[in-house]
Amino acid sequence: MGILYQPLYITTTFLIYLSLILLVPVLSVDPFTQALLSLKSEILDNSNSLSDWTLPSTSSTSDSRIHACSWSGVKCNENSTLIIGLDLSVKNLGGVLSDSQFSLFSDLVDLNLSQNSFSKKLPVGIFNLTNLRSLDISRNNFSGHFPSGISNLDSLVILDAFSNSFSGPLPKDASEIESLKVLNFAGSYFSGPIPSEYGSFKNLDFIQLAGNSLSGKIPPELGMLKTVTHMEIGYNSYEGRIPWEFGNMSRLQYLDIAGANLSGSIPKELSNLTNLESLFLFRNQLSGKIPWEFGKIISLSSLDLSDNLLLGPIPESFSELKNLRLLGVMYNDLSGTVPEGIAKLPLLDTLVIWDNLFSGSLPKDLGKYSKLKHVDVSTNYFVGSIPPSMCSNGVLQKLILFSNNFTGELSPSLSNCSSLVRIRIEDNSFSGDISLNFGNVPDLSYVDMSRNRFSGGIPSNIASASKLQYFNVSNNPNLEGIISENTLSLYSLQNFSATNCSISGEFPPFGRCKSLLVLELSMNNVSGIIPQSISNCQNLVSLDLANNNLTGQIPVELASLPGISVVDLSHNSFSGSIPAKFGSSSSLQLLNVSFNNLSGWIPFKVMDSSAFWGNPKLCGRSLRPCHGPNGLELGSRRTQKLAWVLITCGIIVLAITAAVFGVFYFRRRGKGQWKMVSFSGLPRFTANDVLRSFNSTEEAKDMVPPLGGSDCCKAVLPTGITVLVKKIEWRPERMNLMLDLISRMGNARHKNLTRLLGFCYNKRMAYLLCDCLPNGNLADRIRTKRDWATKYKIIVAIARGLCFLHHNCYPAIPHGDLKANNIMFDENMEPHLTEFGVKFLIQLNNGPSLAKVGNEAGEIERAIKEALYRDIYNFGELILEILTKGKLSNAAMSVQNTSKEVLLREVLDENDVAPSNSVQEEIKLVLEVASLCTRVRPLDRPSMEEALKLVSGLKKQG
Repeated sequence: MGILYQPLYITTTFLIYLSLILLVPVLSVDPFTQALLSLKSEILDNSNSLSDWTLPSTSSTSDSRIHACSWSGVKCNENSTLIIGLDLSVKNLGGVLSDSQFSLFSDLVDLNLSQNSFSKKLPVGIFNLTNLRSLDISRNNFSGHFPSGISNLDSLVILDAFSNSFSGPLPKDASEIESLKVLNFAGSYFSGPIPSEYGSFKNLDFIQLAGNSLSGKIPPELGMLKTVTHMEIGYNSYEGRIPWEFGNMSRLQYLDIAGANLSGSIPKELSNLTNLESLFLFRNQLSGKIPWEFGKIISLSSLDLSDNLLLGPIPESFSELKNLRLLGVMYNDLSGTVPEGIAKLPLLDTLVIWDNLFSGSLPKDLGKYSKLKHVDVSTNYFVGSIPPSMCSNGVLQKLILFSNNFTGELSPSLSNCSSLVRIRIEDNSFSGDISLNFGNVPDLSYVDMSRNRFSGGIPSNIASASKLQYFNVSNNPNLEGIISENTLSLYSLQNFSATNCSISGEFPPFGRCKSLLVLELSMNNVSGIIPQSISNCQNLVSLDLANNNLTGQIPVELASLPGISVVDLSHNSFSGSIPAKFGSSSSLQLLNVSFNNLSGWIPFKVMDSSAFWGNPKLCGRSLRPCHGPNGLELGSRRTQKLAWVLITCGIIVLAITAAVFGVFYFRRRGKGQWKMVSFSGLPRFTANDVLRSFNSTEEAKDMVPPLGGSDCCKAVLPTGITVLVKKIEWRPERMNLMLDLISRMGNARHKNLTRLLGFCYNKRMAYLLCDCLPNGNLADRIRTKRDWATKYKIIVAIARGLCFLHHNCYPAIPHGDLKANNIMFDENMEPHLTEFGVKFLIQLNNGPSLAKVGNEAGEIERAIKEALYRDIYNFGELILEILTKGKLSNAAMSVQNTSKEVLLREVLDENDVAPSNSVQEEIKLVLEVASLCTRVRPLDRPSMEEALKLVSGLKKQG
């Protein structure tokens, strides 16, 4: 230490000595124990992890041993005269460390402060511990510039500073530590370029710089690191190419430069890395072809080049990669056929090549020589049949083949593929029987075989698929067969869709059907009655039985279901009356019973006639007046005359208005014919029906309704359902892009999403028709007093809806404008995300014109990724708003610049939660999720799937 540090040492020692004399005057304690007690007094120990750091009741002044050697986390030499190790990791400690707290421990070899909540600047006094061989400060909240002086630790072997809040440049002087083998500066906010000096390490084995804000070009000097085996420098924002000099890192086994904004071609020199086992270059802007020379990296086990701008085929040379387990090239512009040699790779278990331009057949022996677990080749141009050996090794879990041109029957190896969890083969031309043996596939949860040419009926053994949640065979018009008796009683089944399948037979009974949410059987030949056992389906939301041969009465049990929202029974032969309970249902949004044999009174105060057409014996305010027992019409004759006068006047006004609009049309050549698209749960309205609903004077054929000067309004459709109407305008050249996204929005169905019921459009605009929920939005109720359980439920519901959009929609649908105003509550106060996708639609329209965009698909994909990152950030902000009743809305300022302890105390106070309450740990974890989601660098944020797992893991969700 020398003369400079002597006064500080004397002062510190004196103060410690004096405080201990005052507290425990009868004891004489060694200075090391005194120093650790001083350290304990200055840090926060909310979990009492240092409870054994106490003074003895008696002490001998002649004992040279250090008393603290018996304390947890303290390691001493054999005779307990020197402290050589201090491990305070994972003890829930916090506070600010001062430079003087480590001044006595000059013999320290190992210092571990990891996984705590220490904040502010890293004390430079640590750099005076020149005997240190291991320094671990990872997973804390140290901030500011990394102090200079790290090179003083010339014996250091391990330097781990992962996951802190350091900013500014990486410390250049770290490169002067010749003994260093592990360097981890990942997960902070370091900025600027990687120092070229980092290429001068002599013994470095592991280097981790990922997940910062690094920029500039990657220095080619890093290629001089001949001893490094593991390098992760991705999730930054560099400029330019991958240096070809990286091919000189002869010992490299693991290289990750994903998500780093790299461009240019992949250097073929990387093929010189003959020890390389893992190469991750996904989420960049790499272009050109995949180097043929990569086939020489025989040791390669994992190769992921996904989400780039790569062209050309998968090189035939990949057939030589005998150790390859993962091949990921999804989200590129690759073409050609998949090399037959890929099927002969003995260790291959994951093949994800979706969303490219591949064609031809899949390799005929795929799955024969390797234990495939996950295959996703969707959204390409593949033809032919499923390779017969796809599941011959019995471990295939996910088979994703949708949106190709596959034909033929299901592979026999799939019939008894007991390992299958998910199979998606929709939108192809498969035929023959559905030969899945559901009884032998115990973990199968998701099956989508819609839009194919299957026949032979739904297998009767589907009733033994105990974990099946989603089953869709819709639009297989020659499927035929019946629905077996126990099919709709599956315990886990949530969605059963078999529309337009020529299914016949009696309507099956319902068993437990505890989980059933959606049942779609329209456009079939199902007969019989709806059984009263439908009352067992207490969670049923949507029922579509239109266009069948059903008879009998509409069961009152159906009208009594608490969450029923959509019921379409049109075009059947139901008789009797409409159950009066439909009229008092708080959840019902759509009821269509048109073209049946119903009679009696319509139990609705406001309802349009189109929902009841084709039932000549029905009467009520929406149709003809009901008659009394003497044949007299119920209601005032004077009122009827007045109504006829008003109707006549209305017709005249409509005729005049139509004439005026006609003139405008011919002058302006019109804006294109209106078209109507209805999604599940909306009757087949025409565009005229819809447009007249929110502009009664509009002929609605060629002109543009004004929506009262706003882009959003409420409207009552012909069935009487109230909807929100959202106007979206577009440039004609953008129409197809916009229509594609709107269609995906309409097919997104989740209990925490507001439904898009349909839309009508012309060449320049569209009107989106959305559910109108009754209980307002979160912004209106943000200051409502709620207990923790209610707030937690809202947070999880938002996370589930957002996770569905991000991970269950292909491609993902960004919400784009997640905020309290766009969280609506239904009649049960269940949160629903509304306006999802709308802002992204507007961005699509405002983007560069097709003539100016070299790769439209690539531009859109990048825009989607950016929007997804913003969604995650906004989710973090919403968490804070909910926890603080709207008082804390600037997440970046509040979370990232406030110590976790202070923020936690504020939230606990706001929620009236005592520090000792068991709820505290739950709130702390939710705050941690908010902190992760609002990190400044988008690539540092978790995915919504990860965020949902974190927040929903607190409690078992029903």
